[in-house]
Amino acid sequence: MIVDRIVRWARQKSPWIIHFNSGACNACDIEIIASLTPRYDVERLGLQLKGSPRHADVLICSGPVTMQQRERLITIYEQMAEPKFVVAVGTCACSSGVFQGCYCVQGGVDTAIPVDLYIPGCPVKPEAIIDGVTKLIDSMEAKKK
Repeated sequence: MIVDRIVRWARQKSPWIIHFNSGACNACDIEIIASLTPRYDVERLGLQLKGSPRHADVLICSGPVTMQQRERLITIYEQMAEPKFVVAVGTCACSSGVFQGCYCVQGGVDTAIPVDLYIPGCPVKPEAIIDGVTKLIDSMEAKKK
């Protein structure tokens, strides 16, 4: 259908993101927010931060998955419309990092939901986040063709 192609094109050219902190030390959160500021200007790529998972296409997660946050993370992921993509930002989100072995930490984001892109670092630079998200957008376009 023509409507489906228009919706797919709009999602590829203007992906909306939602940010979720599943238990990070806030260093990666600061870098994620910094990448959204006018200095780095990710809106030129069409990215826009949204407050509701029902409007978002990309879920950006920071921090390891804790027992408290696991169900919330899964609920947010399930509320997103298809196609949805998950980006794990920071070493803690990728593999639980320095929190590995803590009594309340269950592991990286991929222990709770499927992850499409890993961006390691402690903390991750905004340039790396922007580079990773642009590669994700390119892969979205390649999958649709």
